[in-house]
Amino acid sequence: MNPLFSHPMGVGTWAWGDRLFWGYGRGYGEGELEGAFRASLEAGVRLFDTAEFYGFGLAERLLGRFMARSGERPYLVTKFFPYPWRLSRKSLLLALKGSLGRLGVEAVDLYLLHWPWPPVPLRVWAEALAEAYERGLARGVGACNLALGQLGEVKEVLDRHRVPLLALQVEYSLLKRDWEPHLPALRREGIALMAYSPLAMGWLTGKLDPKRPPKGYRGAKYRPLLAQVERLLPPLRALAEAKGVSPAAVALRYLMEKGALPIPGAKNAAQARLNAEALRFRLTPKEVALLQAAS
Repeated sequence: MNPLFSHPMGVGTWAWGDRLFWGYGRGYGEGELEGAFRASLEAGVRLFDTAEFYGFGLAERLLGRFMARSGERPYLVTKFFPYPWRLSRKSLLLALKGSLGRLGVEAVDLYLLHWPWPPVPLRVWAEALAEAYERGLARGVGACNLALGQLGEVKEVLDRHRVPLLALQVEYSLLKRDWEPHLPALRREGIALMAYSPLAMGWLTGKLDPKRPPKGYRGAKYRPLLAQVERLLPPLRALAEAKGVSPAAVALRYLMEKGALPIPGAKNAAQARLNAEALRFRLTPKEVALLQAAS
């Protein structure tokens, strides 16, 4: 059985060390992130998703330090970024060894291709993932941000090596549901769908005002969806109040009820605890249908 199916939720670490986009060092730092790490573990969340690209290696180093200081070894996911100057299978293996050094481990539990970008053909990176698995550097492999046809291409290569494709990681939230119809088929194939940006970069926490969207990327990316946000927030807040949890927890629970593995970010212990509330309750089929209709 796919080990990811035993993890209902994880923690995404895109904001860990990222100064350019998330403003690491302004309002939160290493101490707050270590609090998020410990609070997540205490709440029963034992999967951490990171990448060499996050903070240009700093996210991995921070996670490695937190593990070393706590003595904890959660399920570790990291990713290979196909920069255009990385032109061979060896590039992936070298990058993976760099990630292992920053994390302070001999192998990761899951290693993902971050993006299917040219110039290197996708099948070459799939062969490299298979080699990483065969060498014992990664206990499982997968990919991010693939189209359905690309997923089939990667799976075909891995199948030839008898290497299971454990995960597809894509953006999935109540505001972006493109992959939702494919969830049952993916699960039948033994592939876990990992949902990044499951709270739509904060829009589904209820803390952002669609009438006054923030400047920068978060405002621009979701501007076409603001009418959708306005329709969705009232039932999301009403369900949260009825369940005694945060709107974020309801949005995360929806994805879990659909069979996805959400990996929300957490910059501090309070955010980690709010996210973990999603583990404490269920949504009825009627409540799921209500959110679907609103979104």
